[in-house]
Amino acid sequence: MNKVSNHQHQQLVYDSHTHLNDDAFYDDVPAFINRAAHYGVTEMNIVGSNQLLNTRALKLGHQYDHLHPIIGWHPEDIANWNNETKKELRQQLADPLVVGIGEIGLDYYNDEHSPHKRQQEIFAEQLEWARELKLPVSIHCRDALADTYDLLRNAHIDEFGGVMHSFNGTPEWAEKFMDLGMMISFSGVVSFKNATEVHEAALVVPLEKMMVETDAPYLTPLPYRGKQNEPGFTKFTVDAIADLKQIDAGKVAYKTFTNAHRLFLENEERGL
Repeated sequence: MNKVSNHQHQQLVYDSHTHLNDDAFYDDVPAFINRAAHYGVTEMNIVGSNQLLNTRALKLGHQYDHLHPIIGWHPEDIANWNNETKKELRQQLADPLVVGIGEIGLDYYNDEHSPHKRQQEIFAEQLEWARELKLPVSIHCRDALADTYDLLRNAHIDEFGGVMHSFNGTPEWAEKFMDLGMMISFSGVVSFKNATEVHEAALVVPLEKMMVETDAPYLTPLPYRGKQNEPGFTKFTVDAIADLKQIDAGKVAYKTFTNAHRLFLENEERGL
């Protein structure tokens, strides 16, 4: 499936976290794949978060060889976590196309719907599965850096690895998560003029520890901020990081592509 033959001069880009399984894209996936190829974005992790989006991520993974499913249970969906949905997810994780568990983590932004203790229990359980299955994790963390850090450390994250998706913490927190063995992924937020803390974090994260993503349909980078995001726009996140670090965008694209490929697609323990 070579959709980039006319763009071989571009450095290929890996969108490590996107949602073509979302209603915004799901009825027109081929068009968004073609637009992404135009920008050199040729590999994507399609990330689930609940029963519907996990099932769709798996379906897309079976339809397209460069769309890689990551499935898990999002902290904002814990009201729907029960024995039935838990059992279904556990079965789906046996699919050899699954490249990670996610997006999982903690979200303390909207307290009344998702009690912190319950979030922590469900997060810890999925981390246990990841350790058992030798699958990397894609971590959602909102207003919960300290608790997320503690749970990852206690789960021996260094044994199976993962990525802090759409990182928005301080440089100090970036360092702490990297010390645990985590990769750090930047979304379009790194292109925002006023995102000083994220800029500072991007400067301390070496390319060897970095990934890029869109989190589409959310967090659209400049110059398209205000419009719906899409996987092809990962290119503009690459450009923003290159500008910040004052290095060649091709180098950023190459290193982040290689990092994502190594973590998610070269999982020898599972024989992939």
